[in-house]
Amino acid sequence: MSETVRVMIPEEDVTKRIEEMGRQISEDYAGKQVHLICILKGGVFFACELAKQITVPVSIDFMSVGSYGDGTSSSGIVKIAKDLDETLEGKEVLVVEDIIDSGRTLSYLLEVLRKREPKSMRLCTLLDKPSRRVREVKVDYIGYKIPDEFVVGYGLDYKQKYRNLPYIGVVEGVE
Repeated sequence: MSETVRVMIPEEDVTKRIEEMGRQISEDYAGKQVHLICILKGGVFFACELAKQITVPVSIDFMSVGSYGDGTSSSGIVKIAKDLDETLEGKEVLVVEDIIDSGRTLSYLLEVLRKREPKSMRLCTLLDKPSRRVREVKVDYIGYKIPDEFVVGYGLDYKQKYRNLPYIGVVEGVE
């Protein structure tokens, strides 16, 4: 049986929610510059759209960290594949993630980043699956809380497919 994708959150709704998040972030960082840390690969679609909605000055850097293989669940092994290009010392940092699932990866990442002495650090995610959490992480901005389904689109993938879907979909028909 081959997989199919069912729409969970339509493109128009995702766009509207990102606009709302951008307004809130702009208010919260009024008079400051925010340094976005985009978590690759999945976070790039969301981070780019979010940055366009933020009205305060924005700088951006990228980090690749993960615990997923080709499957649909977390391996629990965290590795940094690409580190940041810039220092975080004294910066107002906003970590931008596509989805928070178990919390293992983000818990580890946030611990690493705090040691780099940012002035402040907040966490922003497009999607949150709190029912899957095994490590608590404080999330400051959440696009959507979703049920425990395997989602794709807007940067999220299944075996490197479906990242380019302009909506959030649920993969069906996979083991």
